[in-house]
Amino acid sequence: MAGGKRRFGRVRQLPSKRWQARYLGPDGVDRPAPRTFATKRDAEIWLARTEVEIHSDHWLDPDAGAVSFGDYAETWINERPALRPKTIGLYRYLLRRHLRPAFGNYPVADIREPLVRRWRREMLADQVSEVTLAKAYRLLKAIMNTAVEDRLIGRNPCRIKGAGQERSAERPVLTIAQVFALADAIDQRYRALVLLASLGSLRWGELAALRRIDVDLDARLVRVSRQLTEARGAGLAFGTPKTDAGKRIVAIPEVLVPELRWHLARFAAEGDEGLLFTSTDGMPLRHSNFRNRVWLGAVERAGLGELHFHDLRHTGNQLAAGTGATLRELMDRMGHSTARAALIYLHGSDQRQREIAQALSDLAEAEIKRRSKRPEGHPARKTSGTQHFLRMVWVRLRIWPFRCVFGDSQPGSASLGPSCRWTPAWLCTQLTA
Repeated sequence: MAGGKRRFGRVRQLPSKRWQARYLGPDGVDRPAPRTFATKRDAEIWLARTEVEIHSDHWLDPDAGAVSFGDYAETWINERPALRPKTIGLYRYLLRRHLRPAFGNYPVADIREPLVRRWRREMLADQVSEVTLAKAYRLLKAIMNTAVEDRLIGRNPCRIKGAGQERSAERPVLTIAQVFALADAIDQRYRALVLLASLGSLRWGELAALRRIDVDLDARLVRVSRQLTEARGAGLAFGTPKTDAGKRIVAIPEVLVPELRWHLARFAAEGDEGLLFTSTDGMPLRHSNFRNRVWLGAVERAGLGELHFHDLRHTGNQLAAGTGATLRELMDRMGHSTARAALIYLHGSDQRQREIAQALSDLAEAEIKRRSKRPEGHPARKTSGTQHFLRMVWVRLRIWPFRCVFGDSQPGSASLGPSCRWTPAWLCTQLTA
């Protein structure tokens, strides 16, 4: 600095004619800049910026980010004992299978956006499923978020929009007839399990943890207060649901009462604390054993193709939505604390849309008939705009269900087809067409 002693740091010219900057960090360590500079002015500018970072508490210890990602990620998992065993097992699998091979030997500070983008591109090229890739990306992002909080890095390099979103393929929904066909095809020890999963919308872990004391057949209620989890290498463990919303009372259809009463008399373990559903040797159910020994054969005998046990809960949620359940009622029944999952089941079916259209048509027709009635000899009145509008509604709603099924046969117009969805915007366009 010309005209006096420099107040922060110092610069010197190296034998290579380039300039080096050094400074005393807040930790008391004398540090060189991570690179040299072509001019003295460039070195001074870098020192000025570093001084601002220190005074604004944005300075990062350049040595802290030197820890390897593999070691840091392992510590990250170990420092979260509140995680469920199943979640810990998933994180360790994702770290071992997908993150450590790509980032394990890199210092945390050296993982930048281009490296993350290249890793994701290579994962997709290796045909890793989008669901697994989204889980791995979210774990990587969570670990790097903690690295930001620990001041190892300045910002998270996981900045790919939508990379953490899971886009699972649409799962099948059974009809009531298919549910009972599966119940007939499965070992009778598990008939009530299938029916309760389908008509009660319970998860596998919740069903496997039910006890006699949790079932009140007189009131037609099932209490969900715990779940059975199974983690690789950790065995089975009973625990509370993930959220408070998971603890709930589920009303069951009356048709299930005799089924459950018959099951309780023959298969449930003894005593109030006895498990409602057990294996043939009276032990808690293991999902993998149940799937291989019982489930796959029953699905094949019922002719249902590829079906997961969780699809029964999906079916129950869809059936409940079809009865006209509100969003809040679906959330309570499903045991969800947010509306996102429940909203999935509120999309209408074609049959339900036709029922709504017919109901509105009946209302409009009744109003038109009421308005067209006049006393004997009453002079005819000019048709009002409201009457004209109601007639338009009536005519168009009468033909709309048929257009949903057969499509629009007019040249140049888009066919609605059987997958049409009635929205207010669509109705307005049809009424003004």
